[in-house]
Amino acid sequence: MSMEMRADLARWRLMGQPVARISVSAARGSTPREAGTFMLVTPTEQSGTVGGGELEWNAVHHARALLDTGGGAQDLRVDLGGRSGQCCGGEVMLFIDMPDGSGLDAIMAELERQRREAPLLVLFGAGHVGRALAHVLAPLPLRLAWCDSRPHEFGPVIPPGVDVHDDGDWQRLVTDAPAGSGALVLTQSHALDSLIVASILERGDFRYVGLIGSHTKRRRFEMAFRALGLPEDRINAMVCPIGGQGVRDKRPPVIAALVAAEIVTRFLHAPQEEGDADGDETRL
Repeated sequence: MSMEMRADLARWRLMGQPVARISVSAARGSTPREAGTFMLVTPTEQSGTVGGGELEWNAVHHARALLDTGGGAQDLRVDLGGRSGQCCGGEVMLFIDMPDGSGLDAIMAELERQRREAPLLVLFGAGHVGRALAHVLAPLPLRLAWCDSRPHEFGPVIPPGVDVHDDGDWQRLVTDAPAGSGALVLTQSHALDSLIVASILERGDFRYVGLIGSHTKRRRFEMAFRALGLPEDRINAMVCPIGGQGVRDKRPPVIAALVAAEIVTRFLHAPQEEGDADGDETRL
């Protein structure tokens, strides 16, 4: 999302469009977004979200009125129950303002910081499933590097924010990836898949290692990795088949959707700590 918002903001500034910001300054109880979330609004467009529904519709209306009148910043307290048109039950405090040039610079810098600090996921392979995955994964809060030695396989449209490596230098990507990165391996060659996965497992510090293939492919790879002397716990860290949701469907868009769900649950989110709950409160 930060890459999309950054691109939108850059385009609006180039066009000379006035921009308003809607920020969630505080949230209590069950709310659609947390404190610190913000979205940007112009007279005709918007980027990001503070939660959708009646909450966002009213906030955007107030933001556009601010753009029209040029008035000062305002706070908007919203009860997400009763007559609000929503039934979350919580309360949200919104702050609506029109950042000046330095304020927009600060927003650009913050979006770039979010991009740099997002976890890295390396996608090896630009075949049918790889292309479907790139488009599904690109909007997620991660940095996506996409590697293949066949430039023509990436397709005519590269999703915004994706870092393409069409030289096929998978060794460099594996070596340079920071600890805690993730990998999805689905090249055109099982031999190449094996080399990439073995190299990642030898490192032992990737948070997620997914390999496309069947249970039979997994067993063959496991035997090869044991022959290399890889520890059993590292071999067991390999996820294969990927997208294991109990759904048997080999269409690339469906596989991509299932794998994206797996990336969210197994890579982007650690198991929820005891005591964390939907009703965590921030003072309003």
